[in-house]
Amino acid sequence: MNVVEIEGVSQHYGDATVLHELDLDLAQGEVLGLFGHNGAGKTTTMKLILGLLRASEGRVRVFGREPSDSTVRRMLGYLPENVMFYPQLSGLETLQHFARLKGAAPAQVERLLEEVGLAEAARRRVRTYSKGMRQRLGLAQALLGQPRLLLLDEPTVGLDPIATQDLYQMLDRLRWQGTSIILCSHVLPGVEAHINRAAILTRGRLLALGSLDRLRREAGLPTLIRASGVTRASQLQEHWRSEGHLAQGWGAQGLQVSAPDGSKLALLRQLLAQHNPTDVEVKPPSLEDLYRHYMNGAATGETCQ
Repeated sequence: MNVVEIEGVSQHYGDATVLHELDLDLAQGEVLGLFGHNGAGKTTTMKLILGLLRASEGRVRVFGREPSDSTVRRMLGYLPENVMFYPQLSGLETLQHFARLKGAAPAQVERLLEEVGLAEAARRRVRTYSKGMRQRLGLAQALLGQPRLLLLDEPTVGLDPIATQDLYQMLDRLRWQGTSIILCSHVLPGVEAHINRAAILTRGRLLALGSLDRLRREAGLPTLIRASGVTRASQLQEHWRSEGHLAQGWGAQGLQVSAPDGSKLALLRQLLAQHNPTDVEVKPPSLEDLYRHYMNGAATGETCQ
């Protein structure tokens, strides 16, 4: 049984349709990245899973039940994009309050404050917290009760690079322990190493869904090969251009070439066997490249999948 099953869901607000026949699922221990522009339908999808909205059409099941089921809600953790807390309470008091609401063990409170890096600020009032500190407190709140399903809407907003990396390492640990996670983010660099699949939405429609390897195959975007210290670099560049490859100089005695699907290994063998590079970097299409590809296809009316 999947943790989340969304089948043929459309969502209407008056005459406006914000989701169009969405099909989406989430397995146990899977991290799904949910991406799209503002207004694409990401937050609406999360609200349907949380039971805050009822689908206008179609079916939503969480752990095989209605999302509004009280049993389901005890298994969820949610971090909204804009976290709001009582400013006069301390971080410790805030988390203790939410622990009582969730029925979570009080012993979790101080451990979670330590885990998100707020132990030293635990007794300070929340009104003195920076945006990043409030975000970390929000994450601690979402983790109370050891949820089996975690919904995170822009979790890295306000976090510095070290705190962002700590967050992703924490999500990796939770995934290995069997927690299922849906992660919405506009900050694509750094995300791709921590998700199992990506779903790309635009205007309430699902453009693409799958692992990054699958989306790369479907998109057909080239892999970039960069080589440094290449002997006869200009000769190799002209040779590759004559074969129809996009090749150009890169740095001192360097060369880069776009390798279409199926040509990467042949180009690498030729480079390594005949031109003695001192270093080679192979860069497959990034999540950001894939996102741009599918969005551009949607804007021009092309079928991307």
